Amino acid sequence: MELESDYEIARTANFIRSRNFTRVALQFPDELLKDSIRVVSALRDKLRSLNKPCGEDIQNNRDVGLYVMADTTYGSCCVDEVGASHINADCVIHYGHTCFSPTSTLPALFVFRKAPINISNCAENLFYHASTSDKPVVVLFGLEYAHAIKDIKEALIAKSSSSNASASRFELHCADVICSVMSPSENLKTSNGHDGLVGNLTANEDCGEAACAKYSIGGLTWNLPERHKIEDCLLYWIGYDNLAFANVVLTFNGCEIVRYDAAENSLVTDLSQQRRILKRRYYLVEKAKDANIIGILVGTLGVAGYLHMIHQMKELITGAGKKAYTLVMGRPNPAKLANFPECDIFIYVSCPQTALLDSKEFLAPVITPFEAMLAFNRGSQWTGAYVMEFRDLLSSSIVEVVDHSEEARFSFLQGGYVEDSDPQENVEEDKDGALALATATEKSLQVQDKYPHLLTKGNAKSGAEFLAGRSYHGLDIHSNKSSPEPFFIGRTGKASGYEDEKSK
Repeated sequence: MELESDYEIARTANFIRSRNFTRVALQFPDELLKDSIRVVSALRDKLRSLNKPCGEDIQNNRDVGLYVMADTTYGSCCVDEVGASHINADCVIHYGHTCFSPTSTLPALFVFRKAPINISNCAENLFYHASTSDKPVVVLFGLEYAHAIKDIKEALIAKSSSSNASASRFELHCADVICSVMSPSENLKTSNGHDGLVGNLTANEDCGEAACAKYSIGGLTWNLPERHKIEDCLLYWIGYDNLAFANVVLTFNGCEIVRYDAAENSLVTDLSQQRRILKRRYYLVEKAKDANIIGILVGTLGVAGYLHMIHQMKELITGAGKKAYTLVMGRPNPAKLANFPECDIFIYVSCPQTALLDSKEFLAPVITPFEAMLAFNRGSQWTGAYVMEFRDLLSSSIVEVVDHSEEARFSFLQGGYVEDSDPQENVEEDKDGALALATATEKSLQVQDKYPHLLTKGNAKSGAEFLAGRSYHGLDIHSNKSSPEPFFIGRTGKASGYEDEKSK
């Protein structure tokens, strides 16, 4: 019974039968894969039991094909539509944590599972912080704790009624889950109504006739009256210190944030480590401004709008007078990106909860589309706002092409003024890709022959120039012949002592 409740077997079976799906992909993250066999068995039994009350011949109702998907190409928080398409699936049942990135082709049902939490302890910590602060409180949570939010609010109401009136008067706004079912052909619909504002913890009210501002992040949504700004609120996060929490900290970096650790039953108020991430991201923006060759990493093949963002990044990079290359390689790691040493920096187009890569061990830094717009849009300044969701940038205007020959740019890393490339050169090169590549290679080889030590990674303008200017070129020809030898004999003997090795 615990498995059926935790994985919502009955709701999943009703979802499949009500929409007449016959091929269903079950997507498990790595940590839940151990339960996949039991889930499939329980779900199959439930689906077969739903046929019996119909009064129809059971043989006419074909068994639903259930296929387990694991080891997703990209982040497990996104619906793996590419993997599901390999078995011609009608829908995807997504288990575990999700980023709620919209699907583009397949409907999806989300099963968050239910993480254990001490309701009274969580409510007590929240009540203490809210009562000692004059700020409105916004309760956000990891999706695995969505099942407990109603009980937490009831516990808060009970604690408020038993306390003195002065300590209980504070505004509480609880977020709701946006939806549990997602369809690419429909707008997102909430599976339950908004709880809205709880006035003095005694009533359940909406904004009423007053105008409200709507916020959403990571599958959560909530309303605030226009008299309140999000920066004036205390954000109370219930859940782990994971990518979803990092998304909240960066997006609402102007807010006071505390985190309740349900596993340790403790409140964490020191978030200096998370806020330090912003300083490094600003450094990467300045470093990206000096880059000449940029690699666009495709971090998703299913999130709606990713192709438009890639196209927008290409236009942005070309308009800034730089060279762009699009790379598809699954999940990036230092070994994969080291195969492209010509790239000075990479832009990772992915869902908001996998966009931040700790690239300290990478050969070149990895930035987000928002950081790329700050770096390559001449004249833009960082106001402190941070956007993780690339779909929020799709309506942003593309950089206007300026005359780089008339205006130099100051580089904080190089400590002086530098001149960027003319964007018109990249436009002319892109007119005929094959001819442009051949011309660029020929030009690079001529420059390399004339100035063998001129080209470096820092001033190469394209991949062809970088490859022509690198220090290694393969085997050397030791004869006077212009053609290479049919084979090259290396050192012979044992590794402990080659035949031509000089004795010590």
